[in-house]
Amino acid sequence: MIAASPGPDFMPASAPASVASGSAPTPVSGSASAAPAPSAHAAASPADALTAGASDAPVRGALCAAIDIGTVTARMLVALMGCDGSIHELARGYRICNLGQGVDATGVLRSDALDRVGRALEDFRSDLASFERSLGQRAAVRAIATSAARDARNASQLIELVRSLGIELQVASGHEEAGLCFAGVAHGFPDEALVVIDIGGGSTEVVAGTSASGVLSARSFDIGCRRATEKLLGEEAPCPADIERLRCWVREQMAPHFADLRARGLLDARLVGVAGTATTVVSVRERMREYRSDLVHGAEVTRSELRAITDRLAGLSLERRREVVGLDPQRAGVIVAGLVIMEECMTLAGAPRYTVSESDVLQGIILAVASQ
Repeated sequence: MIAASPGPDFMPASAPASVASGSAPTPVSGSASAAPAPSAHAAASPADALTAGASDAPVRGALCAAIDIGTVTARMLVALMGCDGSIHELARGYRICNLGQGVDATGVLRSDALDRVGRALEDFRSDLASFERSLGQRAAVRAIATSAARDARNASQLIELVRSLGIELQVASGHEEAGLCFAGVAHGFPDEALVVIDIGGGSTEVVAGTSASGVLSARSFDIGCRRATEKLLGEEAPCPADIERLRCWVREQMAPHFADLRARGLLDARLVGVAGTATTVVSVRERMREYRSDLVHGAEVTRSELRAITDRLAGLSLERRREVVGLDPQRAGVIVAGLVIMEECMTLAGAPRYTVSESDVLQGIILAVASQ
């Protein structure tokens, strides 16, 4: 087996995964890399990654890759899918590309943002090719784009860009995104009632259900950390009045939905937070100089802890925020908005705490690939 080394933004993965349909996976002979938050991890070879997961990982399996091109980040998960439906994660890639920069105001994806995504995907292709050579099989790849691509009039340029790299891209609807995310989360919390909060750059998905019954309620709101930053807060230390305006916006948009969830008894469930905002709270709280997915997954955050971190980061200039241990400097400009959105979701849900899941839309995509 040839062990070719993935790039510096690629890291071994060892957390959970699950579900939903969509376009067929594309076999590719190359793929992706991206940067772990908040600091660079040591590069790992495919052989290293194969030994980095659980000891009962399947020795054999189909090589799959999931790519999620969001408003703020582009991410990739490489995994082996066992014949029994188990997922053994090999590595994750992460790169902040800010694809949605300015989209809320202009409705157009900027050329420099498209360039950043293109460079990330080229790295992803290269790193996935290393796993393909090492394992002697081609990967089944599925890629989706979310809020920024949904909103942009020129999303076709993104689709063509990704196609030029040998990958077919699906612009997922808010409902499809919510279903994939819930599937990934539910895989990590079997037999539990869940309410999942997925705060992205351009939208926030609120999904309720169980692993057994699937999604019982799903809504996608056009409220995300980048959209809220550009509309209301700005990247520097926001004034209290602007933060209150954001809180009011979230409540106005989401309160009726949470009231409906309460009336249906769906809030009697574990509140789960996924994606960069939810995970960053833990890495900041624990002062992680190197991001530890295994420590973040399953961690609980109380409402008072979240408020303390929100107040602390909101009181810092952008320059000082970038120096906070545990916070990816490239996320510093939008993190305050994300934290405020998470706070309001917790309040509306009446939840004293949320549980962090590292299993999310990427694992949902892997399961969707495996089901086809």
